[in-house]
Amino acid sequence: MRYVKVVFSPTGGTQKVADALAGEWGEHADSVDLTDAGKDYSKIEFQEDDVALIAIPSYGGRVPELAAKRLGQIHGNHARCILVCVYGNRAYEDTLVEMQDITEKCGFYVVAAVTAIAEHSIMHQYAAGRPDVQDVRELQDFAKKISGKLQNRDAKSLQLKVPGNRPYKKAGGAGLVPKADKNCTACGLCAKDCPAQAISRENIKEADSKKCISCMRCVVRCPESARKVNAMAVSAAALAMKKVCTVKKENEIFL
Repeated sequence: MRYVKVVFSPTGGTQKVADALAGEWGEHADSVDLTDAGKDYSKIEFQEDDVALIAIPSYGGRVPELAAKRLGQIHGNHARCILVCVYGNRAYEDTLVEMQDITEKCGFYVVAAVTAIAEHSIMHQYAAGRPDVQDVRELQDFAKKISGKLQNRDAKSLQLKVPGNRPYKKAGGAGLVPKADKNCTACGLCAKDCPAQAISRENIKEADSKKCISCMRCVVRCPESARKVNAMAVSAAALAMKKVCTVKKENEIFL
């Protein structure tokens, strides 16, 4: 049996959740990084006895289009999978059910699902510091329950029911596109690491608004803290979301 973590985590929050859930797998787990713009995902093949943990953040209540496209190219070949939807304490809406549809179309059998909270990638005051110690303990407990279900070879026989609507809610646009300020040294790290290849080395200070997915990796990875989004726009968005985001959300498991 092979264990594989398939993760789309531009700023690291989703990766932390995935690592907590897959902790029992230890070094035995392989990894597929869905942020890698240079990988040919159509060449990734699972075997029926494999187990995949597929972790993706919710962007505006939907699966990020880039992550959906790359995940959709993988060949599940009847392998079992655990879905993990990570969100910044607002709502995940149709993300989990969309993940289920994508993975089942790829040939995976969904045996369990988890929704978890991580610090918001743009408005860091929401879910600040999460997943925290308590979250990690809870996710580890979830992992033990999922492990028990994986021992049941008949777990494929029933379709898992997860929250969400079909048709899905309308996907939003990028909205907040980071730009570089005077501290930029044109090192090129942002262009190299951008999951969407939205930053050109020839015009390093700007990002292509048509390609940018507002994932904020360039902001997090910049060694000079030179890339930022418009502060006024962020403040306005944070104010609009304050009521729903200040109520602490809990992690959930679906078996």
